[in-house]
Amino acid sequence: MKKTVSIGLSMAILASSAVSAYAHDNHESRNQQPKSKHYLSHQENNKIKSVEFSSMKAPSTIENMIKTYSEATVKITYQDGQVKETPLNYKSLFLSKDKIVNNKGEMIPAGTPIDAKGNPIVDNSVPDKPSYFVSDAPDSNSMITISGKTYIVSHYEYDSIDNAGKSISGLPASMTLTEVNQNKKTGELTVNNAKKIDFSNVNGLWTPCNGSTTEWGTHLGSEEYEPDARTFEDPNSSANKAVTNFANYYFGDKTKANPYFYGWIPEISIDTKGKPSVVKHYSTGRFSHEVMQMLPDNKTALFGDDGGNTMMFMYVADKAKVLSSGTLYAAKFKQTSSENGGAGNLDWIKLGHATDNEVKAIIDKGTKFSDIFETATQPTDGFTAIKTQANKNVEYVKVKPGMEKAAAFLESRRYGALLGATSEFNKMEGFAVNKKDKKAYVAMSYQNGSMQKEPGIKDDIQLPAINSGATWQIDLNRFKADQNGGYINSEFVPSSMKALIVGEDLQTADAFGNTAAQDKVANPDNLSFSNDLNTLFIGEDSGMHTNNFVWAYDVNTKKLSRILSVPAGAEATGLRAVDNANNSRYVLSNFQHPGEDIAGKQITAVDKTKLADAMKQAIGIQETGGVGYISGLPSVRGYSYNEHGENNHQDRDE
Repeated sequence: MKKTVSIGLSMAILASSAVSAYAHDNHESRNQQPKSKHYLSHQENNKIKSVEFSSMKAPSTIENMIKTYSEATVKITYQDGQVKETPLNYKSLFLSKDKIVNNKGEMIPAGTPIDAKGNPIVDNSVPDKPSYFVSDAPDSNSMITISGKTYIVSHYEYDSIDNAGKSISGLPASMTLTEVNQNKKTGELTVNNAKKIDFSNVNGLWTPCNGSTTEWGTHLGSEEYEPDARTFEDPNSSANKAVTNFANYYFGDKTKANPYFYGWIPEISIDTKGKPSVVKHYSTGRFSHEVMQMLPDNKTALFGDDGGNTMMFMYVADKAKVLSSGTLYAAKFKQTSSENGGAGNLDWIKLGHATDNEVKAIIDKGTKFSDIFETATQPTDGFTAIKTQANKNVEYVKVKPGMEKAAAFLESRRYGALLGATSEFNKMEGFAVNKKDKKAYVAMSYQNGSMQKEPGIKDDIQLPAINSGATWQIDLNRFKADQNGGYINSEFVPSSMKALIVGEDLQTADAFGNTAAQDKVANPDNLSFSNDLNTLFIGEDSGMHTNNFVWAYDVNTKKLSRILSVPAGAEATGLRAVDNANNSRYVLSNFQHPGEDIAGKQITAVDKTKLADAMKQAIGIQETGGVGYISGLPSVRGYSYNEHGENNHQDRDE
């Protein structure tokens, strides 16, 4: 039987010892390493000169293929020449099926969504056997310390299948706020309590994928794959079905279905008593929000726009650390090379300026797609041909008089394409920023489809297909003008980009069912950068690797190291490099939908039936996901880079 962990809400139901016992016994979560090897002592007086990750082997046995673990190491070189190599280790905090106590005193799984009244949402797909929905897809994490207490905000992106085995349409999503205890000597985390976050003041939460942590101590979530407002107006469309289902689940009232409620950036704040609150930022634009990544000025942001025929957006807030008003821009990509994954320059098209309240007022008026655009069914004078993720077909549109602001912020991608921005990126996923070098990084998970030559429409991107994708590097520059010569009030405007880490497709599957080279990144998704360690961390969402991995890439030495493996069929999510949490370092990392599509893999190296059976016994097939972190990183003491990438050797504890 699988062990259940109960996480108290109003009181600490779990003692640290109980969590530690669970952590020791949980088959799918960690190596069995002595605690003394997990962390460098915080009493270490010698100062660190450099850090180097050494790669682990890919899993080759059923035992390893069904668990989340690390056999990587990190080598620390000290200023006096001493070298220590310590093991990395994966520490599970909880599974999405583990129980928490909600605000009504009920025991519910951590991954269960709640409705507008705070009630857990029930799966009635099997007659006479109702049970709570449980997300198998935990995603983004933020670690935030408020008034001496440390919290982790976690997303639950979706639930893959209902109890009847059918796919689910329109199920509301959720987040949890988990308070963790931190061992001051070792840095080890244990769960104190957890609670669901209430989104009722913003009409609920739609498909929260990746996210980010701000320097002012809040969490920026996301709402991915915004419902198409054009096809929503057809009552028989899939978009109408999904949004109406959401309204039924969440409000208990299908008349409250509105596609423009969703596709935004929610910001979660935590007060000094540990109470979370939520706002949605409507001035940041509406599209398939993968992640909003703030840049070092705390007012410029870049976004992942996930899907096919997507767009790169930039937001410049009017005031640093305040995201309630600002200017939205969309990029035009000017390709300069198709070699080594590709390269190009970026120009920026201003879509408009707005406040959250202005855009919300447009939504609250009941504005529909047909109020914003006129459409034609074929090429017509006065109409512009566009192709975007929203509809995936070529559309002929023009904006109705006076509706430019509504178009810019409710239909950002369509409006950007109409003004000439490039809507040809494919699977644009995670963003990360390297402050020291003024670089950003973006994952193109599957570099194919709309990024290839596509006759018949405007075709800015014409790159060879790389099914296993690439991670791109972006150069950030100051005060670039927009397409009309207008001043962009930012020192971090992307000016050019090039592929940095490129996957390698295989013509035929290897013995483990991989269709991409196992020792290279395949289908990068989550990105997170450690400025202290000069390392870009990359998490995979790959159907081309049977086991997905987390990688560490040193941007100076160009060394790529595999540092974590998640269960077969699972995606590595929730990636967040935490450079300093009370003098400890962590790499937060989750996994979701374990066991997905094992049956479809061409696996001969191990018995595929036994692999699936072992997965069912250990953790289940798409029944749950896990939230945890990689431990074993060097302590914060004595390690920082100056602006030239050299070590300052300053003791941060002093």
